[in-house]
Amino acid sequence: MLWRKFNGDYLQDTIKDSVEQAIKRESRLGNKLKVCIGSDSQVKGKETEFATVVVFVREGSGGFMFIQNDTSFRQYSIKERMLVEVAKSIEVAYDLCSLFTEYHIEMEVHADINTSPQFKSNEALKEAMGYILGMGFAFKAKPEAFASSCCANKAVR
Repeated sequence: MLWRKFNGDYLQDTIKDSVEQAIKRESRLGNKLKVCIGSDSQVKGKETEFATVVVFVREGSGGFMFIQNDTSFRQYSIKERMLVEVAKSIEVAYDLCSLFTEYHIEMEVHADINTSPQFKSNEALKEAMGYILGMGFAFKAKPEAFASSCCANKAVR
């Protein structure tokens, strides 16, 4: 899958190499980073479009992100779609976690799932939280899950 920057430029290297280059660059510039990984989706007719983001937050100095988009023609229940989003985020987090450990970067996985039972996405909250925490990652849900509910949401085409 292709990854791109927010400006639309595609990454020339693998996501792992690009993340490592970004960590090294930001470290040289004296920036302390935190990384948040999240996914979001939108159903458009018979298609479900997904966006997964790796958001780099510079302490006190803004941030930037890498984005991956893909489309599925499968029909999902709301719970199933929320868990597919989480699975996409975990896959990326698992691929990159050794870098975050090596460079002492705090990382969270964000789920676009509402903590209030009145919302349909809440059906997937327990499973998503168990999945993320069970993998050893820090977990955030709405309203604190900005990587999925804001950044990935804007990146879904």
